[in-house]
Amino acid sequence: MQFRQQALAKLQSPEELDLPVRLARPQGWLALGVTVVVMAVASAWAVTGSVASTVSAQAVLTHGQGSYLLQSPVSGQVTAVLAKQGERLPAGAPVLRVRTAQGDATVRTVAAGRVSALAATIGQIIRTGTDVAAVEKVAHASDPLYATVYVPAENAAAIPAHAPVDLTVSSVPTERYGVLRGHVKSVDRAAQSPQSIAAFLGDSQLGEQFTRKGRPVAVLVALDRSSATRSGYRWSTGDGPPYRLDSMTLASGSVRLADQRPLDWLLP
Repeated sequence: MQFRQQALAKLQSPEELDLPVRLARPQGWLALGVTVVVMAVASAWAVTGSVASTVSAQAVLTHGQGSYLLQSPVSGQVTAVLAKQGERLPAGAPVLRVRTAQGDATVRTVAAGRVSALAATIGQIIRTGTDVAAVEKVAHASDPLYATVYVPAENAAAIPAHAPVDLTVSSVPTERYGVLRGHVKSVDRAAQSPQSIAAFLGDSQLGEQFTRKGRPVAVLVALDRSSATRSGYRWSTGDGPPYRLDSMTLASGSVRLADQRPLDWLLP
């Protein structure tokens, strides 16, 4: 009964039309303004901004022309090893002497380079085509080192010319000396097979290792030179390690890809 009387009294009273209507509190206007500004900035960044990304992959330090596997052209027994591992030889230099059914034969280098590995020993029986040595194609001790980074094939098209590259060298403590600096010199658009990698590096095991997750693309990286470091190359720490780098040293490379606009992610 009391509720009914209150309802009837409210119907009989005139509406309070003369009171001002409050659309929003000051805190609400502030929040709305901040939201509008943030959306405007985000829209502008989506159109004009860019996002940098990188791809990491296995790498190896080499001289620019790579290596080759020296194979024996004859079958027989090795009677003498005429070269030493690490020795730099001209083209046509003797490496092995082999006793064959027709007499003694000499296995010689095909091109000038440094003997990075010897696979033959005195007394060993070898056949025609047997790998007896790996020779790195380097003519002078002052020839610069390069890095070959084997990136996934799907990332090759996104690597711009002269893109910066950071290399974590396996023989150099990163926490103390930092990373090695370089830039992309060339990108081989053809996917590499285990055989082609082994032929370039002179190491069949590396050919298998670099293709475990599919056939990669070889990216040749020129190392940034520096006369202020012992290694002769530029490092993120400035000084770098107090020793020179050797070829065929394994590393991990981080290659910067071409910048992308955020709007490209949303468009088909």
